[in-house]
Amino acid sequence: MKNILKNFLIFFLILAVISTIIGFFSSQNTNIEEVSLAKLVQQVKDDQVKSILVNGNQLNITLKDDTQQTSKKELSESLTEALKNYEVPTDKIAAIDIKVGEEPDSGMFFTTILPFIIPGLFIIALIWFMLRQVQGVNNRAMTFGQSGAKLADDKRKRVSFKDVAGAHEAKEDLMEIVEFLKHPQKFIAMGAKIPKGVLLLGAPGTGKTLLARAVSGEAKVPFFHISGSEFVEMFVGVGASRVRDLFKKAKKASPCLIFIDEIDAVGRQRGAGLGGSHDEREQTLNQILVEMDGFDNQTNIIVIAATNRPDVLDPALLRPGRFDRQVVIDLPDIKDREAILKIHAQGKPLDKDTDINMVAQRTPGFSGADLANVLNEAAILAAKENKKTINQLTILDSIERVLLGRERKSHILSAEEKKITAYHEAGHALISHMLKNADPVHKVSIISRGRAAGYTINLPKEDKKLQSYSGFIDTMAVLLGGYAAEKTYFGEVTTGASNDLKRVTDLARRMVTEFGMDEKLGPRTFGQKEEMVFLGREIHERRDYSEKTAEVIDQEISAYVNEGLKTAIQLVKEHKDKMEKIVDALIKRETIEKQEFESLMA
Repeated sequence: MKNILKNFLIFFLILAVISTIIGFFSSQNTNIEEVSLAKLVQQVKDDQVKSILVNGNQLNITLKDDTQQTSKKELSESLTEALKNYEVPTDKIAAIDIKVGEEPDSGMFFTTILPFIIPGLFIIALIWFMLRQVQGVNNRAMTFGQSGAKLADDKRKRVSFKDVAGAHEAKEDLMEIVEFLKHPQKFIAMGAKIPKGVLLLGAPGTGKTLLARAVSGEAKVPFFHISGSEFVEMFVGVGASRVRDLFKKAKKASPCLIFIDEIDAVGRQRGAGLGGSHDEREQTLNQILVEMDGFDNQTNIIVIAATNRPDVLDPALLRPGRFDRQVVIDLPDIKDREAILKIHAQGKPLDKDTDINMVAQRTPGFSGADLANVLNEAAILAAKENKKTINQLTILDSIERVLLGRERKSHILSAEEKKITAYHEAGHALISHMLKNADPVHKVSIISRGRAAGYTINLPKEDKKLQSYSGFIDTMAVLLGGYAAEKTYFGEVTTGASNDLKRVTDLARRMVTEFGMDEKLGPRTFGQKEEMVFLGREIHERRDYSEKTAEVIDQEISAYVNEGLKTAIQLVKEHKDKMEKIVDALIKRETIEKQEFESLMA
């Protein structure tokens, strides 16, 4: 559409310029008076004419007072004969300077011929333009079923495993794929079948795409990359056609690597009953399965797919012969986070006192993309403050900005609200300090960030892969610390505890229904969550238990929540002196860091 508008604009500009030129010449000619031949004869008889320039039948007259006039005569006779026919004396004719010019001048061309030529040329150009547009549509229609996969084969921008920090086990698994691509004959000689597909599983931002590019860079082979959503169109059969075209291109560039990002867009389980038997997504998935079955040992092509939803994939995709390998990419631990931060810190002027290890300790549960975002936010903050380097405080501030949002300086609390918020956050911090299975307090603040009026940051001493029953019990008490403090000191609660109540209820429900930690209900799970995607995303639970069991589940959830609240209220009442210390420090300074908090608790 932009090209069409651009071409039409060019045509109209050209037409306007030509019209201006024609108007200029026309205006020059219209200023000269045109007289009849009879009047010219009378002027000659009256000795008013100085000279006459004859151009065909056009007469350009100059009077003795230098006035310009024009007139016309018949082409069949000369001017002298015409004047004699009007009985003009010969001596009068001889007194006039008569000159004969050439046929016809450029002014006649611009004023007479060009106005007829320009519209014709414009119509011809418009017809040519329309034919060209139709031809372009036909070309796009012919290429509609071709794959939109992009080929990344730039040797200067190749990524290797050195550029990927952490994910050591994943890199070891993928090194075998590099060997298959580099030396396939070594494995074929042993009778081994080269894996046709590798499925990368991991949370968003863990580096699945980066690892796929690193495999291509290590093997030094072409890299075709495409998203799963680029196969699917509203027309049935287009996705399957694009899959065929993609594998056709890949076979020509063999050995190579095909990377399909977000494969769950087309790889969801078939037979969901949505879209009928001619569902375009299912047809595309069927073609992917057929193409992967069509590989032989001599076709040195490996398909790498990535998803963060392995639970919704069709079982046919995961069977041997298709995606033979499944590589799980976990969130980075503290050592990996430190290595990732060092990579993303390259090119950023960090202060000499910046402690990357401390930043890694402050970011448990962050993915590689989150860590990159932290340093990017720190660079933006430093630039806004006109600093020359990025210091430790700026990075710590960017962590809180990524976690909670930016400071809401315009959100000023009243004295009463500030006091309630201080007691609320003090309750969280006090109980975190008193319970041995709770995570230590790193920061307490009553400065608004995002939607929170205040916040307490608890960070584990070391990364945890497993959570225990006692840890969950203490966590529920910590979550209810703010609620308990408000109820104990003010006799009522505010809306500030709504998110805490939601989190503690969800945790208690998972302990009962998912983790089998309830003694009364025993070691089993309750309910199966199913996802339906139709006119939006909807997750519902299919019950595999009776109404009586559902009542017991509700009772046990309430029992866990009430037990956590009881523990929180007890600790808040027993340590009123420490609570008051925390509250006084928060009201005065608004923020308490880890060292100051521990000195208050000593």
